[in-house]
Amino acid sequence: MSSAIVGDDGLARCAWGAADPEYRRYHDEEWGVPLHGDLPLFEKMSLEGFQAGLSWITILRRRPGFREVFHGFELAAVATMTPDDADALMQDARIIRNRAKIEATIGNARIALEMTKDDPGALDRLMWSFAPPPRAAHPVDFSEVPAVTAESTAMSKALRKLGFRFVGPTTMYALMQSSGMVDDHVAACWRAS
Repeated sequence: MSSAIVGDDGLARCAWGAADPEYRRYHDEEWGVPLHGDLPLFEKMSLEGFQAGLSWITILRRRPGFREVFHGFELAAVATMTPDDADALMQDARIIRNRAKIEATIGNARIALEMTKDDPGALDRLMWSFAPPPRAAHPVDFSEVPAVTAESTAMSKALRKLGFRFVGPTTMYALMQSSGMVDDHVAACWRAS
């Protein structure tokens, strides 16, 4: 597979983001764009955790459902969810029905809420503290893009030490890519310019 594909609009894109319309929108508008804020990063962390073992397009297509059932990922609302709420979510086909991931999202909200209630921006600052320096050059091929880095491993360890779950090094590298902490658009992609 080529690392970049030219779409019908004449723009070259990372090959993974060229075919499916939702992937294309996500690639063009979100992936690699710096994302800040406790709530947006908590949502990203949660969705990346749900993605573990699945394709990202599955999560993107269900993101509206996730946002609805998890109250827009508002920390205070998610933190107050109960085991009965988790039981109800296990029956909700709009999301990935995985009890461990549902419970982790609720537990992670409680940790993030505690962390940020007297210090807004604390989760943002913690996560961005692991962002590596910008690459000297964009990767030419996807084979140059790692799945795990020293920074994603360090972020994972720091989050796990605080009690966060479903924040492994590979998941955290995917979060770093999607939130713009790293820019892994291939050199031929229009977004790399």
